[in-house]
Amino acid sequence: MSSIFPDFLDDFAAMSSFGATSGGGVDRQAGTQADHGTREWFGQWLARNGYTESVDEAGNQFGTIELVPGAPYVLLGSHLDSQPLAGKYDGAYGVLAAASAAKVVAAEARTGKLNPVYNLAVVNWFNEEGSRFTPSMMGSSVFTGKLPLKDALATTDHSGTTVAEALAGGHISPDGTAPVLNNVARYAEIHIEQGRNLEESGTQVGLVDRTWAASKFRVTVDGAQSHTGATRMEDRRDALYGAALLIAAARELAAEFEPGLLHTSVSELYVLPNSPVTIARQVTMNLDLRSPDEEVLARAVDLLGKWAGEATDRSRTEISLELTHHWGLVAYQPEGVALGIASAERLGFTHTNIMTVAGHDSTNMKDVVPTVMLFVPSVEGISHNEAEYTRDEDALRGVELLAEVTRRLLQGDPG
Repeated sequence: MSSIFPDFLDDFAAMSSFGATSGGGVDRQAGTQADHGTREWFGQWLARNGYTESVDEAGNQFGTIELVPGAPYVLLGSHLDSQPLAGKYDGAYGVLAAASAAKVVAAEARTGKLNPVYNLAVVNWFNEEGSRFTPSMMGSSVFTGKLPLKDALATTDHSGTTVAEALAGGHISPDGTAPVLNNVARYAEIHIEQGRNLEESGTQVGLVDRTWAASKFRVTVDGAQSHTGATRMEDRRDALYGAALLIAAARELAAEFEPGLLHTSVSELYVLPNSPVTIARQVTMNLDLRSPDEEVLARAVDLLGKWAGEATDRSRTEISLELTHHWGLVAYQPEGVALGIASAERLGFTHTNIMTVAGHDSTNMKDVVPTVMLFVPSVEGISHNEAEYTRDEDALRGVELLAEVTRRLLQGDPG
């Protein structure tokens, strides 16, 4: 156990009590009372530990520490919101790790052990998960200028509540002025891997150097509403049948390539009219393709279009695929990866370069600010599940690594 972070595990347990589920996880989707309770607890933690708290218009929650008046910030962070019935480590671990690491490094700077050229800030990004409000990574998208603030605030959940209304009903701090993009010099984030590469290889930490490529679609299947009993089989235009064919096709698509080269999924299914005695007239759903090879992804998209056409013919429905998100194999700055490697080696931690399959707020930040992204192991690779778990020794090791990265960034290392 780490001696310089004696309170981290107790603080993490306290934070994990907000939105706690019977299965050992958390359920605190963005802007819910469970999320607001966690944000309020974190605000109190910041105040007790020497930070000035602020919240920007997009709901991003910051804590700042001034070390060099007028200088830009080294910003560290992740997110506190979760998926429904999720694990307690995804995102939240990175927020508390950031705040704990920055607290220790700030104390070192104030006692003359370091020569800072920047100030320090930590952030809890609003709505990274995107389970209640779409798109995901909303807060960091607004912060980096990729999503207009007015569009984010006007976004509604399925009950019609807007982001603006959800934010107004919760924790808002009036204390400080929130950082903006042009006064952030560097960004760093630590996260659980959400896969099992580190665990299987026995490697202690991962230095993220690239993202997987991804294409995400909003799928609409249009059929004709009719009676589940009386309508002849040959007359049916069942949107749910068309959707089922495409769901099966998406799963089978992965088998067209070498194992590990394509991940496919379908999620968030909505059926109209969703009546037990009525054939569905429409189904909408999300379809997600990801690959570490851009050529594989392109071939998969082509095959998907062909198979969607076949599903259309078999089901006598109309299937449309709307591309909502796409990105290629985007690299993190090599200087940041090198800084992470040097930090791990100084601490004696085994390490490897690793790609991230999932999206993170750092994938927004790396496009506009030099960024370091770190991973710690996930037991059995389980994530977005109450059974998500990272061992205490791995969690503490990650905080130590983030602190070392922060020391170097704070003193002007080119990471």
